[in-house]
Amino acid sequence: MVKRIALMIVCLVCLGAGTALAEEKILVNGIDANYPPFAFVDQSGKPSGFDVDAIDWIAAKMGFKVKHVPVDWDGIIPSLVAKKIDFICSGMTITPERAAQVNFTKPYWEVKNVFVTKKDSALKPEDVYGQKLTVGMQAGTSEAKWMEDEKKKQGWKFEIRYYDSAPMAIEDVVNGRIDVAGMNYPPARDAEQKKPVQIIGTFGEVEPFGAAVRKEEAALLETLNKGFELLQADPYWEELIAKYLNK
Repeated sequence: MVKRIALMIVCLVCLGAGTALAEEKILVNGIDANYPPFAFVDQSGKPSGFDVDAIDWIAAKMGFKVKHVPVDWDGIIPSLVAKKIDFICSGMTITPERAAQVNFTKPYWEVKNVFVTKKDSALKPEDVYGQKLTVGMQAGTSEAKWMEDEKKKQGWKFEIRYYDSAPMAIEDVVNGRIDVAGMNYPPARDAEQKKPVQIIGTFGEVEPFGAAVRKEEAALLETLNKGFELLQADPYWEELIAKYLNK
């Protein structure tokens, strides 16, 4: 009888442990793997960047585990809606079109949009609008959408060439395949420090960044909002800014 009771206790303990493991869920953050300094995959193959480190801190603080998974940017919201990922924190601009499909956290950062040319180029921002040039843009971005809309409205003459990432557009600027690239300031500044390119001016409006969740995920939205609130009040927030953004 004693042995039977002991065996039952062991089985119950194992069952409880198995249930706990089954309930433990790792949330998947979809990222743009080539959007430095907010999100990228480093030389060792590890996801890194401002947003990656911020979410890692929030996950530890708020008591959940997270995995950062690269997803093609122009399909990242469909991936979220289809439940292939749990949320997006990867330099995503809050726009009305996106907000119709997903819910966003409160903005945690703002960026401007800039033009990038070769280092020795004499092009000015006004030349981009008035000449028959080729402008590289990352597909599926808010800045590309702004450029498309304004090009039609204003009758601008340039051609837009689409890329999977901002750094790919930069490479074609360097190699002379396109005249100029348009993108958010952070990846442009990152490129300016590493490549023979220069920022020549701004376009569009200042854009707020937010993390995105599915419409029905109210609890996760609250968790992320609280996490960002705690992070921004912690000294680590300034450390992240110094590490990734103030260079």
